[in-house]
Amino acid sequence: MPHATASWLVDNTSLSFQQIADFCGLHVLEVQAIADDTAATKLTGRDPVRAHELTMEEIEKGQSDASYRLQISKGPEQIRRTKGPRYTPVSKRQDKPDGIAWIIRNHPEVSDGAISKLIGTTRTTIAAIRDRSHWNISNIQPKDPVTLGLTTQRELDAAVAKAAKAAGLEAPTDTRFEGDREALIEELRAQRERAAREADAAAEGELQAPDHPAFADPFKRG
Repeated sequence: MPHATASWLVDNTSLSFQQIADFCGLHVLEVQAIADDTAATKLTGRDPVRAHELTMEEIEKGQSDASYRLQISKGPEQIRRTKGPRYTPVSKRQDKPDGIAWIIRNHPEVSDGAISKLIGTTRTTIAAIRDRSHWNISNIQPKDPVTLGLTTQRELDAAVAKAAKAAGLEAPTDTRFEGDREALIEELRAQRERAAREADAAAEGELQAPDHPAFADPFKRG
């Protein structure tokens, strides 16, 4: 979720737009749009520190040196897990149905078995949420399981890519900002051209002014 990560970095750090764009794999104008709230939708920030993708030390390096390129962390969550059910802290277990509902809504191609491994739940629970027979279905709100801390972005992306490949689908691409990016580029180009025309007009107006030195009578004595 590069746009959500960029939104968090814009709001919580003093990193340059270029540094954020390079880290998130975005165009710098997309980051500018996020900072100016000109994006089509208001994004909910995603904390890359909590996701173990960045450390505060790495962010501080970037803040002290604008030319520094942030390096993604190879945190413990990127280590391959051993077989067996995923352990979820008690404080987060109540969030599991919300995370399951988010995956079902946004990535219906992901199998129940894959969701079970990602979230650490049973297929019975997943099936109940799918057919809306879950006992607490009225209170379940789809929420990103990565933001909830139930899985990692790397594991979620891998599961989605594997399911898409198995279903013969093209991997999803976030194109929400492509139109905004083109519009921003065109707007900047138009602003530069307008400023150039105004400067030329101003210069020509000064040159044609009757009291301009270029129009002074060389034979007229003061």
